[in-house]
Formats: sequence, structure tokens, C-alpha cells
Amino acid sequence: MPIDPAAPILMFDSGVGGLSVLAALRRVLPQAPVIYVADNAGLPYGQKTEAEVAARVSGLLGRMTERLRPRLVCIACNTASTIALAAVRDVLEVPIVGTVPAIKPAAALTQTGVIGLLGTEATIRQGYVDRLEAEFAADKVLLRHGAPDLVTAAEAQLRGHPVDQAAIDRAVAALRAMPHGDRIDTVVLACTHFPLIAEALGAAFGPGVRLIDGADGIARRIAWLTRDQHFERRAPDLALFTRDEAGLGELSSALAASGLGRSDVF
Repeated sequence: MPIDPAAPILMFDSGVGGLSVLAALRRVLPQAPVIYVADNAGLPYGQKTEAEVAARVSGLLGRMTERLRPRLVCIACNTASTIALAAVRDVLEVPIVGTVPAIKPAAALTQTGVIGLLGTEATIRQGYVDRLEAEFAADKVLLRHGAPDLVTAAEAQLRGHPVDQAAIDRAVAALRAMPHGDRIDTVVLACTHFPLIAEALGAAFGPGVRLIDGADGIARRIAWLTRDQHFERRAPDLALFTRDEAGLGELSSALAASGLGRSDVF
């Protein structure tokens, strides 16, 4: 069956972190209609159990794909992807693109052989990350730190609040304090929220440290999977939230800057 040119790409995250992936997608597929879903009712994922995340993500995406009829789903969340990607692919009949820590490119770039990884507490303990390390960075030192406060900092910054410098300094200090942490020259941002505060993170790490995330690779993968398809935007792109809350109005400028001209509650 031909794909409706107006069928959207559905981009899903626990909050607004996936806007960093959306920005990369806009650069390669500016013509693609997008529905961005923020599961703010479930935020934060990083402090939930694996079973809770898997059940929530699979259930929500099942209902959303049935109602919204996307051509492709992007799980723009490292925690959800490392836990629930396989389960979601088992139940949905549309292509699914996940987000996983950019350990492979970091291993290729490091000169000192010491890589830092910042993620949520749930992401850094996943076997998926263990397998990426074994496959691509077995001869490197990978130092992991769970930094849930950085999710809160990124969410606040997009709402127009000052960046939480103390949270950034704590995360950087925790990595630096680990054995070999003084030799870190590459840091994987293993949460889509973290590129939103990359400028502050980069300043805290100092010169000579490169920050790596997977947004550009995800965008290229989506472009390749939809390479023969036609796109038609018949209405402004939509941001959907899973809970109405007072602070959503503070996101209007950030949503508009991301090309999301409408917002609603799912």
C-alpha cells in the first residue's frame, strides 16, 4: 500500500531531549512532517525499573501508532531504546529507529583511550551498553556516570530558566574523579537531553574534550529508510504531551524554534 505523503515521522522521548534529534533530522529532511511526542507524564525514565519502562513505552507507542499512523517511529531516548527497542519492534509494524550511546564513534575519535559516558542511571547499567563497549571499545577505558540531574537541567533550560551549573559541575567532577578520569578526551552524551546543554558541559570539561552524541547518525538512518518516499506537510508539525501541566507554556518558544507549530495533550 502506498504511503500517504502526509504520514508523519513520530519522534518519541520521555521529555524534550529528543528535540536535539529533531534538529538533526530537520537538517537532512526539512520537508518531512513530524509529530513529536513527549511522555512528560512518565518523566523521568532513568529512575524507573526496566519492566516499567518497557511496559510504558510499548503501550504508549502501540496506541499512538494506531491513532497517528506514522510512516516511521524514532525512539529519541537512550533509556527507552536500550531497554524497550526489541520489544517495540516485536509489536509494531512500522520501521523503528532507536537511539543508542555513540560508543563506536567515540572509540574511533579518542586519542588517550579514555572515554567518559554520561547517561541516566538506567542507561549506564544496561547490557546493551556492555555489548557496545565489548564490540567497539574493548581496548579503551569507558567510564560511566549516571547524571539524572542533567535531565532536569536540560528541561529547565528549554523552559527559559538558568542552566543548573552545580549539576553540570557535579557530573563532570564525578567522571574526572574515577581512575584514569583525568585522561578523558571524549565524552559520550548518552541521553538526548544532554546535547541541549552541551555548551555548558563543554565549558566545564574544558578544552581538549570532545562531546559526542548520536543525533546525526539517527537522522541519516531515518533519511535512508525513507529515501524513496514522498513528503507533504498539510498542517504545522505537532508536539504531543501525555499530561497537561502548568509549565508547558514555557516550552512554546523552544517548540516553535524546532518547527513544532502546534501542541496538544494525547
